[in-house]
Amino acid sequence: MNFNNYTNALDALETFGGGYELGHSYFTHYGCPSDDMSEEKGRGSASGSRIPRSSPRQRPIPPRPRPNCSFQPVFHERSAREDDAVLTQQLWKLARRSGTLNLSNKGLSRVPERLYDINQADEDSKAANLEQLRIKEEDAWWNQVPLINLDLSSNTLSRLSPKIENLMTLTVLTLHDNALVELPRQIGKLEKLTRLNLSHNKLSQLPSELFTLPVLNHLNISYNEFNELSPDVSDLHMLDFLDASHNNLQSLPGGIGFLVRITKLLLSYNHIKELPPDIVNMRILEKLDLMQNDLINLPDDMGLIRKLKCLYIQHNDIKELPEFEGNEALTEMHASNNYITSIPKGLCSNLPHLKLLDLRDNQITELPDEICLLRNLHRLDISNNSISVLPVTLSSLAHLVNLQVEGNLIKTIRRDIIQCGTTRILKVLHDRAQAQPREKGGADDGSGSGGSLTESMDALRLGGCQTNDGPMPENFPDRYKLRHTHTLAVNLEELTNVPDQVFEIARAENVNVVDFARNKLGTLPNGLQYMRDLVTELVLSHNLISFVPPFISQFTRITFLNLSNNLLKELPKEFGVLNTLRELNIANNRFECIPSCLYELQRLEVLVASDNHIKVLNISGLKAMSRLATLDLRNNDIEFIPPILGNLTNITHLELIGNPFRQPRHQILIKGTESIMSYLRDRIPI
Repeated sequence: MNFNNYTNALDALETFGGGYELGHSYFTHYGCPSDDMSEEKGRGSASGSRIPRSSPRQRPIPPRPRPNCSFQPVFHERSAREDDAVLTQQLWKLARRSGTLNLSNKGLSRVPERLYDINQADEDSKAANLEQLRIKEEDAWWNQVPLINLDLSSNTLSRLSPKIENLMTLTVLTLHDNALVELPRQIGKLEKLTRLNLSHNKLSQLPSELFTLPVLNHLNISYNEFNELSPDVSDLHMLDFLDASHNNLQSLPGGIGFLVRITKLLLSYNHIKELPPDIVNMRILEKLDLMQNDLINLPDDMGLIRKLKCLYIQHNDIKELPEFEGNEALTEMHASNNYITSIPKGLCSNLPHLKLLDLRDNQITELPDEICLLRNLHRLDISNNSISVLPVTLSSLAHLVNLQVEGNLIKTIRRDIIQCGTTRILKVLHDRAQAQPREKGGADDGSGSGGSLTESMDALRLGGCQTNDGPMPENFPDRYKLRHTHTLAVNLEELTNVPDQVFEIARAENVNVVDFARNKLGTLPNGLQYMRDLVTELVLSHNLISFVPPFISQFTRITFLNLSNNLLKELPKEFGVLNTLRELNIANNRFECIPSCLYELQRLEVLVASDNHIKVLNISGLKAMSRLATLDLRNNDIEFIPPILGNLTNITHLELIGNPFRQPRHQILIKGTESIMSYLRDRIPI
């Protein structure tokens, strides 16, 4: 009987006037009559009759005191003793051996005092003689390392002790998700600190000593209460990552441009109205996040940030975009939810590598014909604007696979066609471009980027380009565009060959990107050999290529090669000498196995071989590709996956869906690479 039932029974007996006291010896603690009661019953009645009800009532015995059931409440202020107990001897020894201590999510309100002395030899180690240390050598002082990584995240810390200066060997300090309101000045003594995470606290300022940390390269102060950044932040000369998002910043301090090593600057969800002019001095900045601020414009000389790859400026008050002259490395621009009214023509010619352009929810009224100069554009979102006409030049964007135009009052294309999606819209635009009178030339032709280029492409296509000795069409290729974009791109022109003169001109202008996707080439143009020491990216997808000539081995600087959607069955053995190649796409061809020459590509990181007829995997060959991180083998004819594939730990992204093998099952495949590799390793025979 539990305690509640015991007390309920006691109350019931007292209510009904029972003469039996549960505290009496007649009852055991199980509530049953004892042996003493049986004996007394026999003595009180010789005839064996039961005890009369009118017998005198015994003197009531006071009830036993109820047990003390008061517990420590779940939510209470932690005492210093409780916090100190969190740092157990086991954690202490592990930290002394590994140099890493994880005290995250322990409910700490104070840092255990003992922690600040972790780099000092403990009393047991000092007192132990040599023989004792030999018996427990793992605890010996010579096997102990100083603390370099301390994780105190997800606790309730409000302050740190000045004793933090004792942990001078720390390189990583993690304090996110606490209740810190200030930091001690002594944090500036941690001169080896490289990473500091202070996000999700209640900080409004940082001590000036923190900005003297000589090797700090990663600082996260997001989700705090900062109203401004100290100008001293510019003294963190080694900083390459700064996250100050989700604060109340009104502006950025002058001198922030001195952070010349920074590659990622995250300032989203603040109230910044203007960027300081010297921000363009961050010459190697790759990611700039200014989402959800109050920006009105961007600096005109944004092009000085030449390494910029990703720009996030959505949800601001920007009315006009700069031309981004010099930002040739930019691949993503997110500029939705602003007040932009037009797209500068110069922007289109200055961003040859842009793949994603998000301009939804603005006030754009038209797209310029020069939009076709964004040759590498994969996704264009112009939904919810005021656009009424789509230029036919959009159809020349060979890599555009996602075009969003919903929420516009487009009058030149039927709504049912728009609802069919990107492919149908581009087909309609392409058909209109082809139907327009050729003799008019000019920008209205729609199949190119301006009259001279269109006219030249028509001449190339109609002439078939079968000879290399014929006269070149006038003004083709456009030397100015080649010089400024370093890209030779001719798409959707049904070319079967390209004159050598085109590549000679491209070489003279130092072009390093060649794109002839979506034509009718049967092999690589011979003129490509003129650019063998310049080309870094070569795109020949969606052609009719069935043969790759051996001269491909002469391309000593190539890093990216796209031969997808062709008719290839094999690659030449010379292919294996492309030591600079990092990404290869041979999807949608006719390969029955991964070409053996690919196993010699020691620097290859990405191999896309989906939608072929590959039947067998050569694990020893794949093992030789020590840098291979992404392997895409979807939709092939593979019937068996060798379990030893799971030992290739360098592969971090593996795609196998769409093959006829039975194991691993689909449920494993959809869980991702880690689950697949773990499954395979578990089935390796011992």
